[in-house]
Amino acid sequence: MRLVIGNKNYSSWSMRPWVLMKQLGIPFEEEKLRLDFTPGSAFRARLAEVSPVGKVPVLLDGDLAIWDTLAITEYLAEKLTGVAVWPRDAKARARARSLCAEMHSGFMSLRSKCPMNIEASLPAVGAQLMAGDDGVPRDLARITAMWTEALQGSGGPFLFGEFSAADAFYAPVVARLRTYALPVPPQVADYMARVWSAPGVAAWVAGALAEQDWIGEDEPYRPSR
Repeated sequence: MRLVIGNKNYSSWSMRPWVLMKQLGIPFEEEKLRLDFTPGSAFRARLAEVSPVGKVPVLLDGDLAIWDTLAITEYLAEKLTGVAVWPRDAKARARARSLCAEMHSGFMSLRSKCPMNIEASLPAVGAQLMAGDDGVPRDLARITAMWTEALQGSGGPFLFGEFSAADAFYAPVVARLRTYALPVPPQVADYMARVWSAPGVAAWVAGALAEQDWIGEDEPYRPSR
């Protein structure tokens, strides 16, 4: 299998399946494309070959292309029956799917106003958003409540005990909360530390820090590195 992704520093959607596969030991080849949505770019040209939507990530398995992170996750769960992509318990599995679907369709304020930027440190921006924007504090409150409930129910160390798709889906949120220094309770901070040190996440972060790339359209708060 081959996973087509964008820049590791910026591409939160790419991060989710990459981290999941790396953390669970699922073999794959990486094909990284530099994010560039201008007409005629190499990024657009390559994606046009493998996906009708022109977005990353895309999972290629033989002559089959699967796009969208949820679709990729479900494909892996069906194909690799011996790998616990989702929690093993049926109720926990349903709950984890609900959390992933909520991430997939929600938290628009956090995602738009705190874009993922692993290399950056922007605590002043985070403080300003918390003080003057209802959307980001509201999203943060929901996320911390959700994580706390899941951790208390499972006993940890991850949302549903073992690392699963739910943790992979929220790994980019952990990155955002770190970059913008958004305030979280101690139990959530401990969970974030465990996610950040998980081998799959740590490998992605190392790749992001090594890129040394600058994409202006993904940098609303900085004129340069």
